[in-house]
Amino acid sequence: MPETSFIVTLSSDPRPGIISAVATAIAELGGNIAETNQHWDRPTDRFFLRIAFLGPQELTVPRIEQALAPAVEKLGLDLAVTDAGRPPKIIAMVSKFDHALLHLLYQIRVGWLRADVVAIVSNHEDARRIADHEGIRFVHLPVTPETKPAQEAALLALVEETGAELVVLARYMQVLSDELTRKLSGRAINIHHSFLPAFKGANPYKQAYQRGVKLIGATSHYVTADLDEGPIIEQDVARISHADTADDLVAIGRDTESRVLARAVKSHLERRVLLSGHRTVVFGK
Repeated sequence: MPETSFIVTLSSDPRPGIISAVATAIAELGGNIAETNQHWDRPTDRFFLRIAFLGPQELTVPRIEQALAPAVEKLGLDLAVTDAGRPPKIIAMVSKFDHALLHLLYQIRVGWLRADVVAIVSNHEDARRIADHEGIRFVHLPVTPETKPAQEAALLALVEETGAELVVLARYMQVLSDELTRKLSGRAINIHHSFLPAFKGANPYKQAYQRGVKLIGATSHYVTADLDEGPIIEQDVARISHADTADDLVAIGRDTESRVLARAVKSHLERRVLLSGHRTVVFGK
């Protein structure tokens, strides 16, 4: 019998019977649970749950929400239902460094990442050739301090027009306004280098080389008004040595950034990331 897949995610106060109530409602709909993850965050005293399940082909998100409504009301659940059989729509933003974008597109092409890139947006023309090659709509939105409000309004209009669920900043080298980050809260992911100590400003890899660092890394996080300080989704590091040149650090950094961003996007699209204040709960597979 043909089946379709859904994901239920929720957060709530830690009360008895939550998993039982949700699982029972799914079973009564003819659903078969394929994966479940849960976490009780003691410092915040919040409970988080993710359930992936298969259901009859005729099952819909509204029917699932209706079936879960009594549990939502009784147990005070902040709940969301996702049709996991439909590839989520995303917009990728890039400036001139295209390594993270190319890696993202490759992982989509080979099926490791399920997503429909509805547009590639850039403040430069460089990425147009990539979009043309992939058959993806390219939107050139140049930005200056004077045109920034209009440029960001055009981006929001594009999100609305395409129905994009996520905006991926794949080395988009412009700072988003506070207003835009609020409107895209929880729906925009960024990638940046991360070192200990931190190296800010121009040419961070050269600074790291000059300081003789032994580890370089990357951090992917949700975009907030606090630059590069949003809730962290994914991180990784790579070990380097005194024999590595500044150019080697740049190459290793590109690889690390690309992999970290792709993993963060995958976790988000598979509804494995739940926000807990300034922190995240990220369920593994």
